[in-house]
Amino acid sequence: MRKRRDSSSLLVLIFFIAVIAGAVFVFNSSMFERNAPVVKVDNNGYWNLKDPLHVTIDDDTGIVSYKIMLKVKDEVFAIADEKFISKQNGISFDVKAPKQLYRIKADDAKLIVIARDASKWDFLKGNEVTKEFNFIVDSKRPELVSIANSYSIQKGGSAVVIFKASDENLKDIKISTSFGKDFLAEPFYKDGYYISLIAWPIKQSSFRATIVVEDLAGNVSQEYVRLYLKDRKYKESHITLKDKFLDGKIAELANEFEETDGVDDRIERFKIINEKVRAKNEELIHKITSKVAQDKMITDFSIRPMYPLKNAAPVASFGDHRIYSYQGKIVSEAYHMGLDLASVQMGEITTQNPGHVVFANYNGLYGNNPIIDHGMGLYTLYGHCSSLTVNEGDDLKVGDEIAKTGMTGYAMGDHLHFGVLVQGIEVRPEEWMDKHWMKVNLEDVIAEAKKVIDRQ
Repeated sequence: MRKRRDSSSLLVLIFFIAVIAGAVFVFNSSMFERNAPVVKVDNNGYWNLKDPLHVTIDDDTGIVSYKIMLKVKDEVFAIADEKFISKQNGISFDVKAPKQLYRIKADDAKLIVIARDASKWDFLKGNEVTKEFNFIVDSKRPELVSIANSYSIQKGGSAVVIFKASDENLKDIKISTSFGKDFLAEPFYKDGYYISLIAWPIKQSSFRATIVVEDLAGNVSQEYVRLYLKDRKYKESHITLKDKFLDGKIAELANEFEETDGVDDRIERFKIINEKVRAKNEELIHKITSKVAQDKMITDFSIRPMYPLKNAAPVASFGDHRIYSYQGKIVSEAYHMGLDLASVQMGEITTQNPGHVVFANYNGLYGNNPIIDHGMGLYTLYGHCSSLTVNEGDDLKVGDEIAKTGMTGYAMGDHLHFGVLVQGIEVRPEEWMDKHWMKVNLEDVIAEAKKVIDRQ
C-alpha cells in the first residue's frame, strides 16, 4: 500500500516537473516569443498623395500575414491583404494613393496596418498588432512668386534675390545653385516675402540659381533666378620658390603648425602649409560666415562703400590663381581670396558699416583675423593684423577701429588682407567698394521690390 502511495507521489512530482519544464520552455523558447510585429511608416505626418508611403513590418519570428487599409472620411480603401505559406523575415513596400482618393477633398487620412507573426504564442495563433497612422493630406504646391533680383552677376561677384513664398505647412526655403551650394533666405519687409544675397564662386565656370520652396508634405515649387551672367578672367601668377623663402618664412611658419611636425623636406613643408593648413583655416572662415539669422525681418539693407584702410594702395588682387614652382617643377597652387591693401606700418583699420564681431583671434595663415557680420549673410574679414582692438561679441558702429595692419600669419610685409564673403563664399571686395555697383545691384533692387510688394 505504501509502495502505491510512493509511486503515485512520484508520478505527481514528475508531472509537475514536466509542467514546470514545459512552461519554462514555452516562456523561453523563440518559438513562443511574445513580441508583436513592429510596423513603421517613413513619414512626418503629412502626405502629398503623389509620393508613396513606405511601410516596413519586422518581427523576430517572421510575418505570416498582414492587411492594410486606408480610411478617408467615411470611405475605407483596401490596399493589401497578404497571407504567406512560409514566414517572411521582413517586409518592405510602398503604399500608393488609390486613384479614387484624388476625387475626395480630404484634409486628413488614416493608414491602418494589421500584422501577425509566426510565433506559437496564444495557442499557436501568434502575436497580432494593429497600428494606425494619421496623415494631414496636402497635395497643393507652395506659392512662389519672384519679385525682383539684380540684373546681372559676375563670376566672383554677388547679387540679391527677393521673392514671395507661402504655404500653410511651409518647411524649407532656399536658393539652390548649380554647384551644390544652398543660399538661405530671410524674411523681408512684409510677411510672406524673402530676401537673400547669392554669390558666384571664382572656381566655378558656370552659374545657375533656383529658388526652391518645399512644404512638410514634400510638395515643391521652383523658379529659376533670371540673371545675366558676366564671365570674368582672373589673374594667374607663376611664382618661383626660392631657398631663402623656404628656409625663412616657411620654416618659421612650420614651427607653428602640428601638420608640419617632423617634416624636414622643405617642399613638402611648403605644400602642407599652402594646401592643408590653408584649407583648415578657410574651413573655419567658411563655417563662421555661412550663418544667417533667419528669424529676423529685414526691412532695409543699406551698405556704405568699404574702405577699411585710409590712403591704401592695392598690392595683390582678389582671385589671383597662384601657381608655385621649384627648380622648374610645379609643386603647389592656391587662390588668393581677398584684396591686399597697404598704407603705413600698423595702419588703422576701421569699419564703414555697423556690424557684429563674430571672430577675433589668430587663424593660421591669416594671422590675427577679425571677422564682422554685417547682416543678411554679408561678412568682412581682416587678415595679418598686428593687433586687435575688438573682441568677439562686440557691436560696432561706423568709424570704429577694428585692428592695425601687420604681418602675422603668411605675410611677407605689413599689409591688410581684406576679404568679403556672402554666406561662406568669397566675393570680389571691389564690388562692395563701388558705390555705383551697390546702388544698381542692391539699393535699387530693394527699393523696386518694396514698391511691388506695396501694390500687392
